[in-house]
Amino acid sequence: MSDVTDIRSQPGARPASRAESLPLSADEEWEALDLPRAEAPATPPEAPLDMPEQDFRARPPMGPDSGWPSIGTIAARLVAFGGAAAIGWFGWKQMVLAFGTSMTFLQSVLLVLFALTFSWVGFSFASMVSGLFARRLRTPTGPNAARIAVIMPVYNEDAATTTGLLAALARDLYRVGLGDRAEIFVLSDSREPGAVLEEMAAISRLRDISPVPVWYRRRRSNKGRKAGNVADFVTRWGGRYEQMVVLDADSVVGAATIKALSARMNADPAIGLIQTMPMLVGGQTIFARLTQFAGRIYGPAIARGVAAWSGNSGNFWGHNAMIRVSAFAQCCGLPELSGKPPFGGTVLSHDFVEAALLRRAGWKVRLDHDLRQSFEGCPPTLLDMAVRERRWAQGNLQHARLIFSRGFAWISRVHFVIGILGFLMSPIWLAMILVGLALSANVLLSRPDYFPQTYQLFPTWPTFDPVRMLWLFVAAMSFLLVPKFIAIFRAWLRPLARNSGGNVRLLASAMFEIVLSALIAPVQMLIQTRQIFEILRGRDSGWEAQVRAGQMPPWGVVLRRHAIHVVTGTATLLVLAFLAPWQLVWLSPILAGLILSPLTSRWSASPVFGRWARRQGLLVTPEERDPPEVLTAANALDFRVAGTLPREGLALLGRDPALRARVAALLPATSQAPASERLDAISAEAKIGHAASRQQALSFLNPAEKLALIENRALIEAFAKLPQ
Repeated sequence: MSDVTDIRSQPGARPASRAESLPLSADEEWEALDLPRAEAPATPPEAPLDMPEQDFRARPPMGPDSGWPSIGTIAARLVAFGGAAAIGWFGWKQMVLAFGTSMTFLQSVLLVLFALTFSWVGFSFASMVSGLFARRLRTPTGPNAARIAVIMPVYNEDAATTTGLLAALARDLYRVGLGDRAEIFVLSDSREPGAVLEEMAAISRLRDISPVPVWYRRRRSNKGRKAGNVADFVTRWGGRYEQMVVLDADSVVGAATIKALSARMNADPAIGLIQTMPMLVGGQTIFARLTQFAGRIYGPAIARGVAAWSGNSGNFWGHNAMIRVSAFAQCCGLPELSGKPPFGGTVLSHDFVEAALLRRAGWKVRLDHDLRQSFEGCPPTLLDMAVRERRWAQGNLQHARLIFSRGFAWISRVHFVIGILGFLMSPIWLAMILVGLALSANVLLSRPDYFPQTYQLFPTWPTFDPVRMLWLFVAAMSFLLVPKFIAIFRAWLRPLARNSGGNVRLLASAMFEIVLSALIAPVQMLIQTRQIFEILRGRDSGWEAQVRAGQMPPWGVVLRRHAIHVVTGTATLLVLAFLAPWQLVWLSPILAGLILSPLTSRWSASPVFGRWARRQGLLVTPEERDPPEVLTAANALDFRVAGTLPREGLALLGRDPALRARVAALLPATSQAPASERLDAISAEAKIGHAASRQQALSFLNPAEKLALIENRALIEAFAKLPQ
């Protein structure tokens, strides 16, 4: 009997449909192996699919959808991009009037920086308004026999969490009738021996209890990172499936949504990818709950606007999307970029590029904003978010090399530009502040010359219109805040407000989010600016496992990480208080955010304050008040799986025959790799052969050799035969 409850017997499960005239279904093929699930082969028979490496300079062939965008999409683009251009032009003209015709060099620089930032916030507003033209989406009915792979690439993740999500999803797939054509595939790139052992034990348990087939593949080479991991799956088993759903290790898509995505893709042969709008869930800290609340309340309106102007040239965010496997294989083989990282090497933000390649080949790429059962986690702290954004920043800047690739749709190029500007706006914003301060210092510290010409009769008075500048500031703040209040008003008209604690609590939560976001924004500005500077200097971000669940950092950490922010804010405050105290009115939110950054960073990472906010009804989302069944099941199964994991590490592998059998069942029978690729296994074999005990053997082995031990049946048996 398994230590984890068999989810096939839980309430709500029902037999999947059968059809004797059809070939064996996924579940029938799984059962036909006539083996205990933990002892069945780790992977199905290979069904190779060619995935040619793409040439960014070549002209692609005409694809299935090469037509004009719809009237609604054209209207949405006119509103989004025409509106942003009009707002930017208006800001430029007003700033010119505020400065006058005889501008100094610093005023000219400030004018350019202001126009960029004003256009950026204007585009955010106009994009949201363009959502009025979003198309109405429907899920077609009718026969659909497309085989679906739900793939989850993992890299040193928490095994209990990922297995809990997949176990809950397996039950959900079976319940909605997808048990006969859906399979789960875990694609492991993990390299840390302890994480790999726990991962294999957890997946083995999942295979025992899952009502749908669960396959597990380990990759010995991490070539291409996540994109390479998925490409390896496509080239080896892609021919087995028509569609695949890509998940992150902390994300899940409800089976009803998977069924709808499959039906929509099946009904339109030109669709290559459908991206859902993931909702953030599971946040415990104030920072996570803040991000979660903002995404849930403001996110749907923003997604509706992006979907409207993207049309059939949408974007891909790397997970929680349905992909046509044949189209992906045809278009999305990514080459290594020439040169060294950070701008060369592996394509980091591969998802944007894959969406552009699909669209280049004529496949539709859509954002279906109406599907709600799509969930993911979020970083628990500001510092964890900074680590994740470092890799995103490098990946997006890397797109500057690809943006002018031949054949890309202009909307695909727009997605690249938006991604790049999303990070470049921080140094632009900082530069604008610094230029503004330099202008003030120039006025205060220099002696004005009102008669620049020798025989000038009348003085040249400097032009500055403070009232116009005030209204420009109000306009910029309006473009930032009005979309939020529109989203709040929209929520009031829907059950969203009632399910988030009511109108009053929703408004209070929004005000709390606005204040705390204003304190965090200047810190993120400096962090991202530093990241951009490091990338431009050639520093690579590397590839580390993402932090999914964190803890409140100690004072020493936050004081060290935020020292530069506190010093910058305090020094600016003292200088302005002495030279230009009136400037503090405008800069006080920024200076407060910098000076208070250690407090904000530490306390926003506190689960205690997170629980306090929830008790007060602040930052509550509908998924928190009434959790979807798949999330409730995932949390319950997470705890159950966690109790079965080999927390003692590799020592337990030597003395537990059942664990050895489970691990061995997930390994290939023999290794076909040449000796040059098995050096770690060869050295591990020698060290195990010379060890007097298992404990001594473990002390001999380095991490790479321990990983080779877990991945080799013969080494496992040799290790187990040693005395304890």
